[in-house]
Amino acid sequence: MDTDVGIDYGTFEEGRHVNYWELDQTLQRELRRGYTDDEFDWAESRLSAFGETVGHTIADNADDIDNHSPELEPYDKYGEVQNWVRYPEAQYENERLTYEQGIVADSFEAPPGRDEPMPLSHNLAMQYLLSYADPGFDCPVAMTAGAALVLEKFGREDDVLCEYYDALTSRDYEDLIEGAMFLTEKQGGSDVGANETRAEWDESAGYWRLSGEKWFCSNIDAEGTLALARTENAPAGTAGLSMFLVPHADPDGVSRDDSDDADGNGPYTKGQRREDGPLAPAETNDQFYRRLKDKLGTISVPTGEVEFTGAKAYLVGEEEAGFRQMAEMLNLERLSNAAASCGIIGRVLLESKIYAANREAFGETIDQYPLMRADLVDMAVTHEAATTYTFEAARLLSKRERAERAGETADDAYRLMRLLIPIAKARTARMAVDTASYGMEIHGGNGYVNEFVTNRLLRDAQVLPIWEGTENILSLDVLRALEREEAHEPLQAAISERLEYVSHPALADAAATVESEFHDLLGALATLAGEDTEYAQLSAKRLAHYVFDVFTAALLLERAQRDLDEDENGRLALVATRFVSRELADRDARGITSGDRFPIEQFDSVVRYTPVEPESITDAVAADD
Repeated sequence: MDTDVGIDYGTFEEGRHVNYWELDQTLQRELRRGYTDDEFDWAESRLSAFGETVGHTIADNADDIDNHSPELEPYDKYGEVQNWVRYPEAQYENERLTYEQGIVADSFEAPPGRDEPMPLSHNLAMQYLLSYADPGFDCPVAMTAGAALVLEKFGREDDVLCEYYDALTSRDYEDLIEGAMFLTEKQGGSDVGANETRAEWDESAGYWRLSGEKWFCSNIDAEGTLALARTENAPAGTAGLSMFLVPHADPDGVSRDDSDDADGNGPYTKGQRREDGPLAPAETNDQFYRRLKDKLGTISVPTGEVEFTGAKAYLVGEEEAGFRQMAEMLNLERLSNAAASCGIIGRVLLESKIYAANREAFGETIDQYPLMRADLVDMAVTHEAATTYTFEAARLLSKRERAERAGETADDAYRLMRLLIPIAKARTARMAVDTASYGMEIHGGNGYVNEFVTNRLLRDAQVLPIWEGTENILSLDVLRALEREEAHEPLQAAISERLEYVSHPALADAAATVESEFHDLLGALATLAGEDTEYAQLSAKRLAHYVFDVFTAALLLERAQRDLDEDENGRLALVATRFVSRELADRDARGITSGDRFPIEQFDSVVRYTPVEPESITDAVAADD
């Protein structure tokens, strides 16, 4: 692939059996910006190897798994509870390939060749690439990382929980366990404080016992499941919730010959499950997997209903601190959701570019027609915007977590990420659905058929606005971040700093537009701060979208300026100005009278990553304006 002339998508037949890392120059740019030089030097070859694996074996397996989904066998032939989930062989292969390449481990324990772990943004980058092939499988991966983060923060002083942490972060598939997060209850939904699951201490067993029902349990048979429950005499609402780790297997029922424990017990690992099959009834924890949900998409992750019937559990951290602890996991889970959204957008865009470069109609490939060029340009700009915003939020999360590991603080990074993360999840999820829907349309009737991947990508994307909080819930969280963390202060500083960096004449008009909208955004924030709660909530979703647009525009302009300064490449300047024109600028007659030919004239640079000489961009930007 000659990067000097861009990517010729007509040389590919479809968006598989390719290297997703090598074709995604947007992700490459963001990681090069967000990593230190030595981190990127270490990671580049590994991300390329993972992109190759995902683009070939995992992508092929994902389609097979979608047709041969996990199946639940709740009872054995004698009618005893065994809670066995039967996976297709392709799923086991995908798991091994993914976990053994360090998708979770590398961000928690120093990988080979390094003295310290990679930032959490590395985990998110690998999730992004994985979601090119299977966003459903990315759910267990994300929750494994999330559970490891919680145990790292709140469980490292407990020897037993340390053993579970070690298994969650294992690079050896045989010793690995996966994580899960059981929050939702039928009567509560997003109202976590309405949870009714109870926890009682069983002195004779030496465990907490959970009783209750969880209604939407993804990765239902995970060994490292975190769940919230209320202990005796705990107050109502979220303040009374405690966090527990609930193993899939009875922690006293499954022996491990290689365990260092005196009693020989420990987590029931993926290796044991793959090798030994179902647990004996006496080895199951006291819970019942009632059924798997018949879902629209994300077929590769089994999601079901669980009844805790006195399930043995370990308390994580302090009693009645569960909701605060779960919030730490949610920060990572929401960014995982955003990374998955970006991965879906990237795959749909790739499939669309390839199809348009090969499909002939009326004597031309369809990527030669103005309307298709406009569509592909705007899809590419959407991909750039979503990825840039998401990995800036990921950089802040990584900065905060590294500071905590070092016993330091990063208050401004924390306050800003608390605002950016719910917005990242909300906005990119909707972008993924819209992009996947239009990608199906580009493929015509084939796109609607199960044999073509666009069908599955749309089905998988549709859950992303729901997982980890709906857009309404996330918008209310934005208000909380502004009120409790005073997140407007680091937001103002971050946008100002980026706009001050922009100096190229070709970016001047776009920067002026963003500056004006930034001023209006600050006015909106001040207005809502003085309004009653009802009006603030009424405006919360509009505010979240506004923050995304202004902050993303500032990020893209700043990165465009750096590309001009450091690489003498004006491509991102074109992307940035297109985003500003599309999302923030006032356009008379909806742009019809403007004479704008940007998608036709700049198609190769925006869609095919063709480099752009800096001196040529002023006229191109002026035409777009």
